[in-house]
Amino acid sequence: MDSGPLDVWCNRSFDDASHAELLRGLGPHRLSLAQAGAAGGSGLAEADVAFGQPPVGPALASPRLRWVHLTSAGYTAFDEPATGAGFSAGGKALTTSSAVYAEPCAQHVLALMLAEARKLPLAMRHMLGDRAWAREISRSTARLVGPKTVVLLVGYGSIGARLRELLAPLGPEVIGVRRRPRGDEPLPVFPISALDGLLPRADHVVDLLPANGETQHLFDAARFARMKPGALFYNIGRGSTVVQADLAAALESGRLAGALLDVTDPEPLPPGHPFWGAPNLVVTPHAAGGHAGEDAHLVSHFLENLRRFERGAPLLDRVF
Repeated sequence: MDSGPLDVWCNRSFDDASHAELLRGLGPHRLSLAQAGAAGGSGLAEADVAFGQPPVGPALASPRLRWVHLTSAGYTAFDEPATGAGFSAGGKALTTSSAVYAEPCAQHVLALMLAEARKLPLAMRHMLGDRAWAREISRSTARLVGPKTVVLLVGYGSIGARLRELLAPLGPEVIGVRRRPRGDEPLPVFPISALDGLLPRADHVVDLLPANGETQHLFDAARFARMKPGALFYNIGRGSTVVQADLAAALESGRLAGALLDVTDPEPLPPGHPFWGAPNLVVTPHAAGGHAGEDAHLVSHFLENLRRFERGAPLLDRVF
């Protein structure tokens, strides 16, 4: 590609050290800072590269823009056939920061899985509540995550791949579901159309799905009813993939042994939401991807992709 300086538009703020590293890593390229988190596309038409969360319309319309690198693992706003076609027709690339968030999100799921298996949330509820010494119920209902356990990863991608690696020493059977199986995955991966047939087998159902028209309310009363009695449900994807009232009902009925959620709909949960009082439910505040050094990792991932972009090499975490 042309080796001349690029104009890089960015609407994500970083800590001072990461911002300095971004400037150093850009070298001859020029940085244009938009308001942090701003949805507007001011200045985007003059950019060759967008780094952050640019609005879709201006990104598509710009004849100059050649590459968008998102500071998120998800790309919901861009996940439309017309957008992909528009990017392809305009010779534009879209990449994400999926590699930055795969490790913390996978560790978050593993932490929730093991915590619930060993009844740590139950112990915490008693510690903060009635201070009952619930030894018998804790011992009798604790689980092992091992060879007789089936873990179903719905929305298998980089997070699911890393979670499979973290689970491997424990020995559970891990199955994946994704929109388009590639065929080269290191585990059995099925199309989303096979989901209903897989749900009754799983002890742990992990929702890693993005938000789009195909995933809206995918987990509803009918799918919770298909799950194995006593299964555990996790959502680390998007809250819109779940009918919240149906999940609360599945917990109230005892059909599910528990749910562990990092995402909900809406966010944050209002004080009167049924989830606050639902049995055997743990909610973390959309924090799974967070980690010390997050800004530094976002910048280093972008700069690695920038080096690849400069020399025309394949981009990391490319969507289209």
